[in-house]
This record gives sequence, structure tokens and C-alpha cells, in this order.
Amino acid sequence: MCRAALLLLAILVLGDCANAQLPTIRGYYLNVPTWSDSNLVAVGGLGDINRFRLMSEPSYGDFTLQVAYEQVLSLAQRAGADPSGIFVGLAPGGGEWLPLQWTIKDTDHATWMHRFDRLNVDWAPGDAIEMVAGRLTASWATTLFLTPADPFLPFDPSDPFRVYRGGVDAFRFQYFPGPLSDFDFIVRPAEFSTGTTWSALARGRTVWHNWEVSAWGGMLYDKPAAAIGAAGGVGPVAVRGELTLQENEGSMALRGSVGIDGRLGVWKRDLYYVVEYQRDGFGAGNSAEILQVIQSDAYARGQLQVLGRDEIVLQGSYQVHPLWALSLLLMTNVDDPSSLLSPSVSYSISNEVSGSGGMFFGFGDSTPTLELPIPSEYGLVPNYVYLSLTVFF
Repeated sequence: MCRAALLLLAILVLGDCANAQLPTIRGYYLNVPTWSDSNLVAVGGLGDINRFRLMSEPSYGDFTLQVAYEQVLSLAQRAGADPSGIFVGLAPGGGEWLPLQWTIKDTDHATWMHRFDRLNVDWAPGDAIEMVAGRLTASWATTLFLTPADPFLPFDPSDPFRVYRGGVDAFRFQYFPGPLSDFDFIVRPAEFSTGTTWSALARGRTVWHNWEVSAWGGMLYDKPAAAIGAAGGVGPVAVRGELTLQENEGSMALRGSVGIDGRLGVWKRDLYYVVEYQRDGFGAGNSAEILQVIQSDAYARGQLQVLGRDEIVLQGSYQVHPLWALSLLLMTNVDDPSSLLSPSVSYSISNEVSGSGGMFFGFGDSTPTLELPIPSEYGLVPNYVYLSLTVFF
């Protein structure tokens, strides 16, 4: 509670300086009815996910207070079912250092939680310097889906139900020497089931010819780590890549990904595509190593987006109409082998309202044994169907 009190004291000091103008409040509501099949490891049935979020950024002078408050209510038809937990490799997030999240109700059929997903004070005394403290968001990714060089709570690439990136508790200093360069320094304390850790990382980024290049280094979860990244265009195709070197279980491991993305004209409509490959020294080289990966410190800290050592992601989105779009996501663990397939459709109802629907199918070995309790990463994924309605205000 002392940590929260320090942050709230800073907010009150800023609040005393604020003028009488009321801040703008924005937000959204997300409702996702779901159905999933049952299998040996998942309890299926009907479910419903509700996410309500309020956001505001009042400012005075060089100071800005960023607040995002969120409530999530998950309902399940059957006891023990989780309407959003359909993936064996769904990495836990968290590590929050500030006590800004709480559980309102937790039963066999309902889980109701709320949290401050953003709560920070930003000081920007000029165009060249910016400092932020509190619960904030930071992304150092170069690739789009598989981002091993993004050290702070990367997105789950198969999660269709999160609009905003999760916040982390940190202090951030940014320096902008020019319009095409920046320097970023972040210090983050984090608490996990494995204990309290500290991260202190510095990154530099600039543009060289038509390429954006970046590099970072320092201590990540009390261990030395470094990374490089580059993104640029080769004709009509964007090429992206990142490589990180991190200590894992007493040895240094390389984690890297490379991908291309672009747009094609198909029948006078746009087809947007992404192809990425990741080689992850933290991942499982075969089915026998998956359980070991899930029990690792890296997994508990949310560093793993997928479980395999070699993973490929294919994603395509086709605009069949200005209001309609079809999408297809395919994630493949080359080492199992197993795959996750997700077709979906989205419709723009208005400027503030959108709807979508989709399915998930897992392919691979789905028969656990004593020797292989998790026979493949995606083989145990049950058939899953969802509808989604998002309303912004």
C-alpha cells in the first residue's frame, strides 16, 4: 500500500495545480459471447466476456495525468470453465508492482475483476525530454506478431479480445535529439511467483537511409540482456527483424524473429498479409520439453508468446467491402508439429461500433500420456467460436 500511496500523492499534487476545466473521458465496452468444445484438459460450454474501460488524460502545463480504469466480467456455463482461456500456451501476464488490481467476485461460474490499466504522471518540459512514472505502456517491438525483443508484456498474438496493451509499473525517460531518433530508458520493478525482479534497459533508435534501426541493452529481470532490430522497405514489401540475447536457466539464449508484410490488390480490393518466423531459445524443441517450458521462470514472467522453438505465423486480411473484412490466422509449431487456425469476419457498424466473429481450431497430437502430458502446443486447443461487439464512446 505504501507504493500506491506514493503514486497517489504525486497525482494529488498534480491535481492541485489543475484548472477548473473538466477532463475528456473516453472509453469502450466489449462483449464477447463464446462457445468451446470440451476435451481432456478443457471444460467447454457457453461463456461471455465483458470488458468496460474508461480513459482520461487531464493536463496542466507540462504535466499530464493518464488514467485508464477497466473492469472485466467473465461468465461460464459450466463450473471451472474459462471463456477466454482456450490456449495451452496462453502466457500469464502481470508482475504488477503497484497494488492497482482487485478481484470483486470469483466463483465457479463468474469472475469479476477491476484494475487501473494506466495510472501515471507524465512530465514533458520541452520537445526533447519526457519523463513518465506509474503504470504505463511501452513497446519496443520491431516485428508485428512474434516479438521476442519486446521486453515488457508483449501481446498474445492469438488473443482477439484485447484492444489495448497491458500496462506495466515503471519509470521511463525519453530523449528526442531529432525528428528521426530517440533514446529510451526504463526501470521496472516486478513481482512474480518466482520473486521480485528489477529491469533497467536503455534503447536507442534512429533512421539510416530507408531503414529504422534500434538496439537496447541492460538488465532484464535481474539478468543481462541485449537486442537489435531493423525494419525497412524492399520494393512494395516491408521487411522486419529483431534478435535478442538473454540469460535463461544459467545460459545465454538467442531469441529472434523475421517477417515480411505488405498489401496486394486482389479483385480491386486490398489484401494485407503478414508472414513471420521465430527461432526462440526459450521455447520447446519437441513435445517432451513443453511442460518444462511452462514451468520455467520465463513463462511465469509472461515472456513467451508461444511455446515452440520454431514457430511460423501467417495472417491475411481481405477487404471484401468498405465495411466488411475477412481474416485468417495460422500459427504453426514446427517442432511438434501442431497448428492453430482462426478464420474471422469483421463489420464496421458505425464510426464507434464494430462487430466480429470467428473460430479457433487446433491441429496436432491431442492424446496426453504419462511421458507426454502436453503432446503438442495446439493439439489440445478445443474447437472455439466467438462473437464480438465493441462500442467506443
